[in-house]
Amino acid sequence: MPALSQSLTFTQNSTSTVLLSYPNTGTTALTYISDRIKGDGYYNGSGGFHTVQLQISDFVGKFSIEGSLASNPTSTDWFTVELGLPNNQSIDTSGLISDANITSIQYSTATTLVKTYNFIGNLVWVRAKISEFTEGTVNSIKYNH
Repeated sequence: MPALSQSLTFTQNSTSTVLLSYPNTGTTALTYISDRIKGDGYYNGSGGFHTVQLQISDFVGKFSIEGSLASNPTSTDWFTVELGLPNNQSIDTSGLISDANITSIQYSTATTLVKTYNFIGNLVWVRAKISEFTEGTVNSIKYNH
């Protein structure tokens, strides 16, 4: 099991990167899916507690986490994970607790923030999905379990 947070990476033009920037010449909404990373279930963990930290700058788009229970998942083995604590709460980096039990977060205006989301599940694999991406930058998505 990893001792420190890992960065979710995206493969673009055969290059692995943690940073996604919307192209200056872009005119359509883009979708990116990160490379898969081992989840708690991969290590036969019993707690299933996972945390992701999203860091964005002037971002417009949608963020979600997908998980799989398959040891070698195909495209149909992935599902969108509910983000939130057991009591349907989310904690941001300031420590503010708010109600949340959502599968994706939509940023419709340019947003800059660092936010942490938790989810529970004995997931074998985890990945991030950025969709409806029309502006800004995803600086990083860090993950720990």
